[in-house]
Amino acid sequence: MHLYLLSSRVSFSPPVFWHASSSATLPFPAPATAKPLPPPSSRPAKSLKLEAAIPPSNSKCALECPHFQSCSGCTHELDLDRPSVVDEAAEFFSKLGVSDFTFDSSRLWEWRCRAKLAVRGSSATPLIGLYEEGTHNVVDIPHCKAHHPRINAAVELLRKGITALRILPYDEDQGTGDLRYVQMAVTTHNTSLPVSDRYKNGKVQVSLVWNTRNETSPSSEKLTALAQFLWRNGGPRSNENIIHSVWANFQTSSNNIIFGNRWRHLLGEMDLWEHVGGIDVSLAPSSFGQANTRAFDSLLWKLQKYVPRRSSVSDLYAGAGVIGLSVAASRKCRSVKCIEVNKESKLSFEKTVERLPKSLDGSISWHQADTSAEPLSWLMGSEVVIVDPPRKGLDASLVDALKTISFRNLKPMSSTDGSQVKEEKRPWVLRARESSVYVRSSTTADGPLVLPQTLIYISCGWESFKEDCKALLSTNKWRLEHAHGFNFFPGTQSIEVLAVFQRGKVANLKKKKLGKKKKRS
Repeated sequence: MHLYLLSSRVSFSPPVFWHASSSATLPFPAPATAKPLPPPSSRPAKSLKLEAAIPPSNSKCALECPHFQSCSGCTHELDLDRPSVVDEAAEFFSKLGVSDFTFDSSRLWEWRCRAKLAVRGSSATPLIGLYEEGTHNVVDIPHCKAHHPRINAAVELLRKGITALRILPYDEDQGTGDLRYVQMAVTTHNTSLPVSDRYKNGKVQVSLVWNTRNETSPSSEKLTALAQFLWRNGGPRSNENIIHSVWANFQTSSNNIIFGNRWRHLLGEMDLWEHVGGIDVSLAPSSFGQANTRAFDSLLWKLQKYVPRRSSVSDLYAGAGVIGLSVAASRKCRSVKCIEVNKESKLSFEKTVERLPKSLDGSISWHQADTSAEPLSWLMGSEVVIVDPPRKGLDASLVDALKTISFRNLKPMSSTDGSQVKEEKRPWVLRARESSVYVRSSTTADGPLVLPQTLIYISCGWESFKEDCKALLSTNKWRLEHAHGFNFFPGTQSIEVLAVFQRGKVANLKKKKLGKKKKRS
């Protein structure tokens, strides 16, 4: 799972704002010679099969962004379609016997549909962007080439509102000011438009991080005025028509955590919907969402092919359950368990479930839990395990559980275990029990003594993935069958990996001679 700033879902420390990865910064290459670029295609690029060699990069795949030299968001401006880490990945997987590694370059410009930006400067000259590398100086990025065009338009509208209403940007040194950060999230799912027109006509959900405890604070009048300015000039009745909704988040802490715990819906639609992996997905502003919607959709379609139909699945580090629910719908799974530590994802899961096909006959549940605490309890009873950890990789306890899991160390589940629930007599009854949500059907889930046979690993941290991969293969309990790369963050040395492991060591079969044996005379 790829995070926007750093690799934690809850806190973001240290406060370095990256567009893609928090890996070591590479020296900025010399700017490319300015050349007119063709308009970016609305269709994702086809995957390239990497075998003996990788085809040379398209010379036109240059970033050519005016903010490149000062902004920390991108680390290279050439070869957007083929970061150099792809060569390393191809070699790594080749040595492990995977010859069908592919890389999907996806959309190269205007791909970012979710952005968290700092707001600093003054009312007359607000700065809305990312921190300059190694500093707390905000770089204004009004013409970012990675942002969806509607994000740039919404940022410009916000800038005008700040100036017109004399909103005070946050001052980190003094702890004063009104507006600390803004999150822009684009939805491109609009069924009233032709499919070809939906991406370019996306709408922006604006979340204003306000420097007060709640909406009753003295500066709340300014917050209301700013929200109304955005809605009046960017809402459905305006000429721009780019704003989907306006939210407020209240944060007064002096630490590096961007969001506070209190959210309030101000204007526009309550729910933001996106269509990925064949299902409609609800994303609250407080829940995790992928920044590159198109690339994530491509990954989901690829992943689904590796999940056997009617299988039982555990989706760990699940967020709002997008991966698990897309698999449940496409592969008609008997059971899907989604496990996530962030309680804010629960509401999005519930709303997404409501739009799943009514014909599904499977057991679906979401649990707020830390997968590192008792990983065996989530592995038992599942034929397929899907993991999508943050950049740091899998928790050590989960790696150990996957390496050692066998019938000998499995214990029957206790009656108090949260993952075991009495079967509902009525199909599709949604129930909330404290930190878990259950969607039950007449299908009975697998018993606790079923062992995982397939492990699907989605990684946004290449270095941590290599370590986890070597650890999983070291005991011969797992073998690596397939690997694919996705360009989730063009302009960075980052690669999203989809790796498929099967239970059991690699077979060492002797070659047999072809043809019939001659009879001895």
